[in-house]
Amino acid sequence: MFSVKNLLPGSRRIAGIDIGSSIIKLVELQYTSEGCILHSFAQVFLEKGVIGGGLIKDHDALARKIKELFKVSRCEARNIVTALPGHVVMIKKAGFRKMEEEELRDFIVDEAGEYMPFDNIGDVNFDFHICGEQNLDPGQMEVIIAAAKKDVTESYVYAIEKTGRRVTIMDVDSFALETAYEENYDFDANDTIALVNIGASITNINIVKDRESVFTRNILLGGDSITQALQKKLEVSFEEAEMIKIEGSSEYENIQEEFVSYLKPVFLEIGRSFDYFSSTVTEPHISRILVSGGCAGIPGIVDAMKKKFLCEAEIFNPFKNIAYDKNIFSPSYIKDIGPVAAVGVGLALRKMEDK
Repeated sequence: MFSVKNLLPGSRRIAGIDIGSSIIKLVELQYTSEGCILHSFAQVFLEKGVIGGGLIKDHDALARKIKELFKVSRCEARNIVTALPGHVVMIKKAGFRKMEEEELRDFIVDEAGEYMPFDNIGDVNFDFHICGEQNLDPGQMEVIIAAAKKDVTESYVYAIEKTGRRVTIMDVDSFALETAYEENYDFDANDTIALVNIGASITNINIVKDRESVFTRNILLGGDSITQALQKKLEVSFEEAEMIKIEGSSEYENIQEEFVSYLKPVFLEIGRSFDYFSSTVTEPHISRILVSGGCAGIPGIVDAMKKKFLCEAEIFNPFKNIAYDKNIFSPSYIKDIGPVAAVGVGLALRKMEDK
């Protein structure tokens, strides 16, 4: 959603880097005459405390992990697209009279107090997307505004550029998820799809109708709910509980079916979000949930969502329309990484000329 100008000349190779609170992922795609092909993918674990509340606490530690990510992936891209976590970004949908983009930008700046809850617009990076005209008033247009404090944006840029790379675009994780959805899925225009990405400490919700975002919310709960429950149940450290959750363990195989039950607080907030969305629109029915993130691999999560939210649900597949070399990536590996790669794929699909 945010663009960093003065791009490096030369190579146009781009890598998408999804920076989570516990894992960072890299995705690089190649464009061919036959469509996109996965070129590189890697993920590395991030020590607890490097990122907290969406803010970088240790830039050097994050830079070291990003260097490790490039080494593991053997990716040579110099240009990076990354994303801010949704809870450090203000996202607002508003109506405006029809006008050109430049005029709209000036208008938002002049009337910043009405649209952005920041004391000083000079301390803020913002961008917007014109969705189209309002249904009930053709003279008005719907606009999504996204804004974040400059010091937060610059903090992410600084950590990445310490590795010798260049950030070309700063996106928002829930919008990157939408980009991956648009590339890979072709639902009916009347379908209302909920993109639900359950990460370690945050759950992104982006409800899409006719390929336009109509509702976003970020919940400060995620897979750490499972880790904390396991830590208490098994009387182990947080790190040990995290490894049991992620990698499984034959010793604790009998409790893996309980993992979904540990997500009850997350499901409760997702339900509240769906209820609020339904109260604001004339056609409130959500037809399908696409679930991604680390928790998407939990046995039984899709069935639990179907039962809880009374709609269809499936695992988000960001490689549905993206090819891969089976000599490099096995089909089983692609299936395993798909849910955690969704945001990264959305970032890698961006182009340097995007705004």
